[in-house]
Amino acid sequence: MQQGTPPQVIPFLRTAAAYAWRLLVVGALIYSLFAVLGRFHEIGVAVFLGLVVTALLRPVADLVAKGLPRPLAVTVTILGSIALVLGILALVGEAVEHDRTTLVREFREGVTRIEDWLERPPFRLNPEALSDVQGRIGQFLSSHRSTLISEAMSGAHRLVEVLTTLALALFCSVFFIHSGDRQWAWLREQLPGSVRVRMDIAGRAGWRTFTGYTHGIVLVAAVNAVLVGLALWLLGVPLAVPLALLEFAAAFIPLIGSPVALAVAAVVALASQGPWVAAIVIALIVIIGQIEGHLLHPIVMSWAVRLHPLVVAISVIAGAIAAGVVGAVVAVPLVSVVWSVYTELRDAREAAEGEPGATAPAVRE
Repeated sequence: MQQGTPPQVIPFLRTAAAYAWRLLVVGALIYSLFAVLGRFHEIGVAVFLGLVVTALLRPVADLVAKGLPRPLAVTVTILGSIALVLGILALVGEAVEHDRTTLVREFREGVTRIEDWLERPPFRLNPEALSDVQGRIGQFLSSHRSTLISEAMSGAHRLVEVLTTLALALFCSVFFIHSGDRQWAWLREQLPGSVRVRMDIAGRAGWRTFTGYTHGIVLVAAVNAVLVGLALWLLGVPLAVPLALLEFAAAFIPLIGSPVALAVAAVVALASQGPWVAAIVIALIVIIGQIEGHLLHPIVMSWAVRLHPLVVAISVIAGAIAAGVVGAVVAVPLVSVVWSVYTELRDAREAAEGEPGATAPAVRE
């Protein structure tokens, strides 16, 4: 019996199948990585925060180390930074405590003004509807008091987790700042010799991008906070300093965080100063968004992160879906580092292939 010829597979299908199983393997590895990070997310967040602190304070520690021994320079840098952060938080707390009585009165009056405003044209809401809403809120709080107490106790447990994560992040940053280069050299030496050079190239490229992103986003957040705080102070909106601090923290979530923080400021302005001032604050959302998107990010971030705004938006949303606020914060630097490592390794490989007799690509500092 004559056997038939084996079926011919077109080259496109063969290539697609080869890429498909590789993509499945990569997808399985990524899923496993995220599963492990989800199980030990406190450790992942702590290491990430430690790297952020290292990127910010390593240059300061290097400068101080020119006049002091390295351990003492690291200690002075970290303790000085902690004192600075605690001082800012104390300033915010003092501002809130100083204006607490005035703020309570203004907010009560502001709520009354909002109700009167909603009862007039063009809204013409029924006053009984507003009173009914207040009654329903009170009834909800009364009927769910046990649930709220349970949530408060859960919040206390979360507070312990946050403090533990911050302590571990501080512990990691101390060693990263003091001897990060030696730790990286030790890790690199544990790898096989065939991948040691590529690993060194990838690590240096990733750290260079991460450091540039961290410095850039802190500068952008500081500029946004100063602009918002100054504008709210000139408009007479209460809590200008805490709202500026909220804007600083929210700016670490690109494209989304700043509008959300300014929306909170608009609500405060509406309750304390009325709809016209709130409208001005809403206009600030557009103005500061334009400044951030067309001036600060292109100038400050372009030398560190070269990602299209669409990629940034998709990364932030995907990170938020996967891990909430932490994922939204981590997504953009993670994608930036991955892209930087890929392009650096690709350029090094092309340079090595273009040089006859080249054995290994050079490490670019």
